[in-house]
Formats: sequence, C-alpha cells, structure tokens
Amino acid sequence: MSVQDKVIAIIAEQAVLEPSDVSMDNTLEDLGIDSLGLVESIFAIEEAFDISVPFNANEPEQSDFDISSVASIVAGIEKLISEQAA
Repeated sequence: MSVQDKVIAIIAEQAVLEPSDVSMDNTLEDLGIDSLGLVESIFAIEEAFDISVPFNANEPEQSDFDISSVASIVAGIEKLISEQAA
C-alpha cells in the first residue's frame, strides 16, 4: 500500500467515508473532519508510519505541517518518511 493510499484510508476512516470518496484536493473540512478528528488522524498517521508529525493541535496554523488538503498531508508525510530514512 502506498503512502497516499494509507493516508487516504486513515482520513476516510476518520470521516466515516469510503477511501474512494476522498480525493487529493479535498480539505479536511470538505470531508467533515473537525479539530478532534484532525488530531486523531495525526495520531493514526504517526502510528501507521512510525513518524512524528510536527503539528500543534492548539495552533494548527502555526505548525510547520501543511494540513490544507489531502495532497499536502500526503506530501508532508512522504517528506517526513524520507527525512527519517536519511
């Protein structure tokens, strides 16, 4: 399973949707994911990929991690994985 597929599966689970209903240009808001769902998604992603996501739940706009769309989340995860492997 690719990083993209795994992230979409996690986000779909939080949004109570099928992975096929999640597109790369969706925002979490589009998918009905609130701040608690976002935090749960981040935790699930960290666990699934064994990484630490630089995300501040209290001030998401101040974080270095872009959560503006599914695509930006996937790109951020891929970057964190490659940095960890280096």
